[in-house]
Amino acid sequence: MRLISWLVRLVVLILLLAGINALWSGFKTGSWMPEWLGGEDEVETMHTVVLQEISSMGKLEVVKYNFKDVVEQEIVKMWLPNAKAILIVQGEAIGCVDLAQIKMEDITSDTETLVINMPEPELCVFKIDHSKSKVYNTEYAFTDEAKLVQEAYKQAEKQIQKSALDMGILDQTKENARKILTPMLEKASGKKVVLKFPMNAKVEKLR
Repeated sequence: MRLISWLVRLVVLILLLAGINALWSGFKTGSWMPEWLGGEDEVETMHTVVLQEISSMGKLEVVKYNFKDVVEQEIVKMWLPNAKAILIVQGEAIGCVDLAQIKMEDITSDTETLVINMPEPELCVFKIDHSKSKVYNTEYAFTDEAKLVQEAYKQAEKQIQKSALDMGILDQTKENARKILTPMLEKASGKKVVLKFPMNAKVEKLR
C-alpha cells in the first residue's frame, strides 16, 4: 500500500512540475493564458443598413463631353502682392433625355408609323473630376489658398457648363438619342419610328 501511495504521489509531483514548466514557457512567449481566457481579440463588425429612398432613373445619358481646363485664380489686394493659384482641372458634361416624362398622349401610331413626342434634351451633369484635377502652383496665397482653390473649382464648373452648351451638347443629345432609340423601337414595334423633339431645347441657368 505504501508503494502504491508513493507511486501516486510521484505521478502527481511529475504532473505538477510539468504543468509549472508549461506555464513558465508559455509566459515567456506571451501565450501562457489559455485561448478561451486570454487569446487574441476578435473584431466583429455589425452593419445596420437602412434603405431610405428608391429613385426611378428615367434619364437616358447619350453623350458625354470631357474637358480639360487651366484655371488661373487671383485675389487682388491693395497693399500686399496679389494671391494667385493655377489649377489644372478635368471635368465632364453629360447630355440626357428624361424618358420618364413621356406620357401616353405623346405617342401616336398608325399602320406604318409610330410618332413619339420626346421631352427636351437636358444637360443633366456638369462637374469637376477632382481625382484628375490638381493645384499646379500658388503664389502669395498663404491663408488665402483654400479660398483661391475653392473659387477656382467653382468657376471651372461653371465654365464646363457654358462650354458644353456653346459647343451644342443639346443638339448632339437629340442626334444620339435618335441613333440609339430609333432602331430599338422600330425593331420592337415593327413600324417606322419618328422621334420629335421640341424646337427650343431647355438651357439651364448658370449657377
